Amino acid sequence: MTDPTTGAAPSGAASVASPDGLAISTDGLTKRFRSGQVAVAGIDLRVPRGAVYGFIGPNGSGKTTTIRMLLGLVRPTSGRAFLLGGEMPGAGSDVLPRVGALVEGPAFHPYLTGSANLARLEASDATADPRTSRQRAAEALDRVGLAAAAGKPYRQYSLGMKQRLGLAAALLRPRDLLVLDEPTNGLDPQGTREVRHLVRELALNGTTVLVSSHLLAEIEQVCSHIGIMSSGHLLLQGDRADLISRGLPRLSVQTSADHVGAAAEVLTGLGLTDVQATGVTVSALLGAVPPEKVSAALVHGGVDLLGLEVRRPNLEQIFVELTGEGFDVAR
Repeated sequence: MTDPTTGAAPSGAASVASPDGLAISTDGLTKRFRSGQVAVAGIDLRVPRGAVYGFIGPNGSGKTTTIRMLLGLVRPTSGRAFLLGGEMPGAGSDVLPRVGALVEGPAFHPYLTGSANLARLEASDATADPRTSRQRAAEALDRVGLAAAAGKPYRQYSLGMKQRLGLAAALLRPRDLLVLDEPTNGLDPQGTREVRHLVRELALNGTTVLVSSHLLAEIEQVCSHIGIMSSGHLLLQGDRADLISRGLPRLSVQTSADHVGAAAEVLTGLGLTDVQATGVTVSALLGAVPPEKVSAALVHGGVDLLGLEVRRPNLEQIFVELTGEGFDVAR
């Protein structure tokens, strides 16, 4: 885990450019509830400016509590949090107008339309220009695919539509930082693809995006950086490609039933570890052995080689290696 200096402004100061290039950083950020439960245990987040940072972990791992502390919605028990160079919550009045957020599902007035709800948000924002309020609301609704439902009461929205309206609220104005907590919750596959596209578009335009999710497959497709949470602890973080490359690739060999034992012996003889046989498939951690050397050794050993595949590790496999648990665990 990297641990550069924060370069952040002192508490209560206006936000300033962060010399270390971080949009979000925390130092020992901790939240302990009155019951004694530690929801977040001394984490040191490092989110580079311009990154799409996937903040991942099972439900109950501390992701939402962390986000609420970052935004000044919950006070930490100890530690410090910085957004865009300003220490929270003291710098909130300077920093938060540059931050869009969707946290724990949106809350809107049920009898107002989608556009009316956005208008109320705009009216409550002292930094928003009222002359362009209607145009911005229309553009935000169109951007999330709700233009046709702009005049529909919020209480008639589906779960996916409500989630889209929350995204529209976060996008009412250009943001330097966007914080999205489970943004694809309730969305169908098409809506999920649209959110991925939107996140990529925002990142290309220079917005830093922190996306919290328990859906690893979605995170792998869109994020440049990853932070893995479990039971309140930040287990690992960094560049996504670097983290995945740390995991060991697994080689899988398909052979005939009579040659399973011989294939396992060849793999073991080559120094491959964790050799496993399931049916007519023999697999092992590849390590530094070239796949072509494995195939040659199998053929030379008289093993029927019906197929050979090298599978690179994914985020879930890395999580399991770190914790020994599946990703559906919750504390």
